[in-house]
Amino acid sequence: MRKKQRLYMISLDAFGASDLEYAKTLPNFKYLLDRSALVEKVETVYPSLTYMAHTSIVTGMYPNKHGITNNTYLQPERKSPDWHWYAKDIKVPSLFDAAHEKGYKTASFLWPVTGRSKSIDYNLTEIFPNRPWQNQVLVSLYSSTPLFAIELDRKFGHLRKGIQQPALDEFLTACIVDTIKTKNPDLMAIHLVDLDSTRHHFGVRSSEAFAAIDRMDQHLGQIMEAMKEQGIFEETIIAVLGDHYQIDTHTVIHLNTLFEEKGWLKRDRKGKITAWEVVAKSADGACYVYAKPEADLEKVAQALQSLPKGVAFIYTGQQAAQLGADENCQFLIEAERGYYFDTDQIGPLFESTEHPNHHKATHGFSPVKDQYETMMFISGPGIDEKARIPFARLVDEGPTFLHAMGYTFNHPTDGKVIKALFREE
Repeated sequence: MRKKQRLYMISLDAFGASDLEYAKTLPNFKYLLDRSALVEKVETVYPSLTYMAHTSIVTGMYPNKHGITNNTYLQPERKSPDWHWYAKDIKVPSLFDAAHEKGYKTASFLWPVTGRSKSIDYNLTEIFPNRPWQNQVLVSLYSSTPLFAIELDRKFGHLRKGIQQPALDEFLTACIVDTIKTKNPDLMAIHLVDLDSTRHHFGVRSSEAFAAIDRMDQHLGQIMEAMKEQGIFEETIIAVLGDHYQIDTHTVIHLNTLFEEKGWLKRDRKGKITAWEVVAKSADGACYVYAKPEADLEKVAQALQSLPKGVAFIYTGQQAAQLGADENCQFLIEAERGYYFDTDQIGPLFESTEHPNHHKATHGFSPVKDQYETMMFISGPGIDEKARIPFARLVDEGPTFLHAMGYTFNHPTDGKVIKALFREE
């Protein structure tokens, strides 16, 4: 029987290629980078949102193939739409499924779109209560591995303050270290979110963002130390990756305000959408536009083209599909640098992001925007630590990780194995 090749995927949400320069000055990043092959620039998916990106990583597929084309469902009638929390939403097999079939013991910590996955043995799901009658404990227990989640909450729940950062990543790292020591999984998927949250609140190159990278360095150190204590560090493949970068913002666009003025949607006194013919669905730096059959798409296109500022490109649904996005939209709009779309809040068509509820930086933008790439570095058995690859795609990562474990997907994928990362056999 083939020996299982252990693999840890550590996702640093919103970590960009531009962050490597600073990360190299930190002890644990430097230690890992010095022994790792590096992909200097990784092209994310479109729109570049967390749930879509993480699903593309583990499936090797673009969003329109794997089915997660936004973080949340199209639910215009809901003030707070439901998120794609559950693994059942993914239309294609994932790395978790492939590993589970091979008898791997799998663990996941806040990896998006894994709720109630039958292929994850130890699962702490990223989820939050989205209905008035729900609470954090109940939704976590329902979506995660119940006894595992209870055990971790009993041991480390005192570290957590709901989903607030940086406490959440402190809690998560304590859970990961404990799981390494008590469960010793063969496949571990880790999603650290502190940097993403911090950049949304304070900006891309803010002092707070650099402090979040400092905290990431400490978390990496704690994880590596636990692995060394268990004697598994040298024999484990460790892939550290980003899912997208962020771009600073100055203006938010409330596109549904335009559609309401045109009479294409109606709201009640509380601002809730009660009827719509045309509706915008934000993906932050991009925005989907959906229309019912009776809508006049020519007039919609004219309205979008008449926007005085903030729009870089307007794609048709067919063009969106070619870019890997939702083929069911009628239009996909790309914001200019500095702008982003918000369809969950009500406001004037254009509003300054100085308003306290708005992001100071965000993502969702086209992966080909300048200086917007993320990165990936990987170490362990079979990896050529001297390899420096200038460019790869996020969809290449899943097939590459599975190859590192000694397997391949049983079906064609959009992504390809990055063979230059491996030593010649």
